[in-house]
Amino acid sequence: MTSRIWRGSRFGLSRRALLAASAVAASPGAASAQPTFPDRPIRVIVPYPAGGGTDIVARLLSDVMRDDLGQPIVVDNRAGAGGSIGAEQVARAAPDGYTLLLTAGGLAIAPSVQRNLPFDPVRDLTGIALLAVVPLLIVVRPESPLRSVGDLLTLARRRGSEMTYATFGIATPPHLVGERIGQAAGVRMTHVPYRGGAQAMPDILSGAVDVAIMDAVSMSPHVNAGRLRAIAITGPQRSAAFADLPTLSEAGVPFEAVGWHAAFAPATTPAPIVARLNGAFTAALARPRIRDVIVAGGSLPIDPALDANAWTARFRRDVTAWGEVARAARIELD
Repeated sequence: MTSRIWRGSRFGLSRRALLAASAVAASPGAASAQPTFPDRPIRVIVPYPAGGGTDIVARLLSDVMRDDLGQPIVVDNRAGAGGSIGAEQVARAAPDGYTLLLTAGGLAIAPSVQRNLPFDPVRDLTGIALLAVVPLLIVVRPESPLRSVGDLLTLARRRGSEMTYATFGIATPPHLVGERIGQAAGVRMTHVPYRGGAQAMPDILSGAVDVAIMDAVSMSPHVNAGRLRAIAITGPQRSAAFADLPTLSEAGVPFEAVGWHAAFAPATTPAPIVARLNGAFTAALARPRIRDVIVAGGSLPIDPALDANAWTARFRRDVTAWGEVARAARIELD
C-alpha cells in the first residue's frame, strides 16, 4: 500500500511538472524567443571601392570583431553614387543586425545635395557606433596676410568671388565648411576642388589659391614643419595636437560638424542587438593597432566612445547642420 501511494504521488508530481513545462513552452514569450546574437556571419557593406580608407578600417575591424562576436564579419564593397547605393541596400535590409553599413560623413550631406535620394538616412538607418572623426584644418601659406579667421572674413568681404579656397572634392565636408565661411562673410567664395591635399599643395604654396580646407592629419606635418600656417580647426572642441588653435566656432563662424567614419544598421534593429554591436566596435577601436591605422588614414579615434543612442542623435544634428549650409549654397549633385 505504501509503495502504491508513493508511486502515485511521484506520478502526480511528474505530471504537474510536465504540464508546467508545456505551459511555458506554449507561452508567447517562449515561442518568440530568439537565439543569442549573432548566430551566423554578419555582412558589413562599405559603399566605396576596395582599398580606400573606409574599406581598410572595415577590414581591420572585421578581423578583431570576429573573435568578440564569434562569427565571421564579411566586408562587401558596393560602390556608386557617392556611397548612396551601398547605404540604400542597408536601409532596405532586414533589421536583424546581420547587414550593417560602414561609411563616411558624406552620408549626412547626401539628403541635401543628391536629387531623388531613394532612402532617408535619418528615417531608414540607426547609428551603431562612431568610429573616427576627420577634423579639418583651415590653412594658408606662411607668407599669407591671413593670420586668423577674422582676417579671412575681412578679406572675403572685400574680394568676394575672387577669394578662392581649395578642398578635396565637391559636396564634401571641406567644401561645405568653405561655403559656411563664405556665408558668415556674406559672400560666395570660389571653390577649387582637388583630388587631395597632395595635389593642392603646389597651388597653396604658390598662392594660386588663397586658403585651403583639408583633413587635419595630412596637413599637420606641413603645419608643424612651418610649410603651412593653420588658422582654425573644425569640430566642437580644440585638438590636443593644436591646443592653441581655435575652433571655427571660437574664431567667429558658428559651425561644429566634422567628417567621420561610422557604422549603421537598418532602422528598428532591436536595441539589444544594437548595444551588442556597439560594444564590439568600441572594444575593437580601443586596441592600439586599430587606433594607429585610423590615424594613419587621416582620422582621429573617438575618445571617449559614444553609445549608439548618443551617436544617432549626433548624426541627426549633423544632417541638419550640413543641410542648412548646402541648401543656402544651392549645392546639388546630379
